[in-house]
Amino acid sequence: MGRMKILLPVDGSPLSLHETRFALRLVREGLQAHFVLVNVQEPASFYEMVTAQDPALIAGAAQAAGEDMMAPSAALLAQAGVPFETAVVSGDPVQAMLALIETRACDMVVMGSRALGLIRSALEGSTSRRLVQEAPVPVLLVTPPQAEDV
Repeated sequence: MGRMKILLPVDGSPLSLHETRFALRLVREGLQAHFVLVNVQEPASFYEMVTAQDPALIAGAAQAAGEDMMAPSAALLAQAGVPFETAVVSGDPVQAMLALIETRACDMVVMGSRALGLIRSALEGSTSRRLVQEAPVPVLLVTPPQAEDV
């Protein structure tokens, strides 16, 4: 058995760092894992597309913003010497993550039970629920720190 490939959606928030630390704990406990850090960017609005001189600039800005948001989690994984790759995607977060599970051949997803901040829209809060229902692989939901302290 090789390493398990685990999709880890992050957004740079303290909550996603908590999820990253939990994922690292799995590795410390003996799980052979390779992580796919992903950040979901909102698709550019029609207005941005029309007013941008160069639509590639918008894509570049989204890529840069996504990389910035992944940086804290990437640093934790790098410090721990755990192999990982990154992906910045845009659009519906569930569809984007389902596509990544397939294209990157992920075995599992580790994400927050409250996937707020993953995308600012009416989908807030339901992203993790939808992914659990639609993903072809197990989805491990990490509870926020406060819930564990009760």
